[in-house]
Amino acid sequence: MEDKNIQCNSVVDGNFEEVSREKVIQFKPPLYKQRYQFVKNLVDQHEPKKVADLGCGDTSLIRLLKVYPCIELLVGVDIDEDKLRWRGDKLSPFMGDFLKPRDLDLTITLYHGSAVERDSRLLGFDLITCIELIEHLDSGDLARFPEVVFGYLSPAMVVISTPNSEFNPLFPIVTLRDSDHKFEWNRMEFQTWSLYVAKCYNYSVEFTGVGEPPAGAESVGFCTQIGIFRKNGGRATESCVSEQHHHHVYKAVFTTSYPSLKQERFLRLVLVNEVSQQVESLRVRYLRRLKEQEDRESGNEPKDTGCSDTHIPCFGPVFTEDEKARIEKSPKPFCVGDKFFVPLQRLLAYPKLNRLCAEEEMMRSVIADSVDLSVDGSAVVVDLHYYSDYVFDF
Repeated sequence: MEDKNIQCNSVVDGNFEEVSREKVIQFKPPLYKQRYQFVKNLVDQHEPKKVADLGCGDTSLIRLLKVYPCIELLVGVDIDEDKLRWRGDKLSPFMGDFLKPRDLDLTITLYHGSAVERDSRLLGFDLITCIELIEHLDSGDLARFPEVVFGYLSPAMVVISTPNSEFNPLFPIVTLRDSDHKFEWNRMEFQTWSLYVAKCYNYSVEFTGVGEPPAGAESVGFCTQIGIFRKNGGRATESCVSEQHHHHVYKAVFTTSYPSLKQERFLRLVLVNEVSQQVESLRVRYLRRLKEQEDRESGNEPKDTGCSDTHIPCFGPVFTEDEKARIEKSPKPFCVGDKFFVPLQRLLAYPKLNRLCAEEEMMRSVIADSVDLSVDGSAVVVDLHYYSDYVFDF
């Protein structure tokens, strides 16, 4: 078997005893990882803000998606409440999330509930994923599934993956891939069902999959078949979202919010830290230039420090020509007595600071309680000399 093939569910996860290794199709990377990668690729391409994973199980997909900066609301729904509670803590922010906050807010919520129950909190989503879910539904739930997901929730996009039964003869079993599966469709059955659902609820659908068959068995198709449903007309309309009736049947078992630059306290921490670093960088360069000038006046050849007056840090980002020009045109730092002044307009010319805070008044209001400002509030003020300067011979 080719190495590019992907491991398939419990068939090759060690759940079947005394199965000859030669008879087991080894997929690399594992099939579940390729399904998740498929979803991640869609997120990269479409940048959804609100994503829900129905049948989220151990929340593995949610943990992978929480790092995407475009996502502001991430929801998982599953009928196994204990599993949600156990896995929920793995979704909480880490220390690094506080040290480097996201640009946008992110809220993650896990609900105990069924994919065939209506809950208005899932209205208006950009993407709903149903990864290896529908084959676990009995006939009654499967009949209700389209009306709830496509009719009621009506997201902009739905991704459904399910086993392709045509691939099963390649495995050393003749039964279903999982004991909880109620059915496994071949490609015609899945596509017929999908096209009917798409027509009923005004969606288009395209078919693909993951888990390529081994050489010589290409006719069976992908191990996992996937349908990508897109709502005709694009994103859910505001009228659809506004028609919420506060119909809450899911039980929230876990929720957490991540620090972001949209929250003033975290913006202040990041902005003050970045301002302090940039002011210190400018102060050190200013002292170096003073030392070079003194050396010239005394007839000594100044040392080449590698830092010119182009305002590009010795260690740090390399600016584009436009960025360098904008920095050069901004007011220059200056010294009055033993105080060093860095105009806010100068700080705002640096790309990273400009991204954090684009307006002088906003920067002033955010950092005013944490740094010293000039009397008119137009510049950050620090001592020109620190004790450490004498240690490094500035």
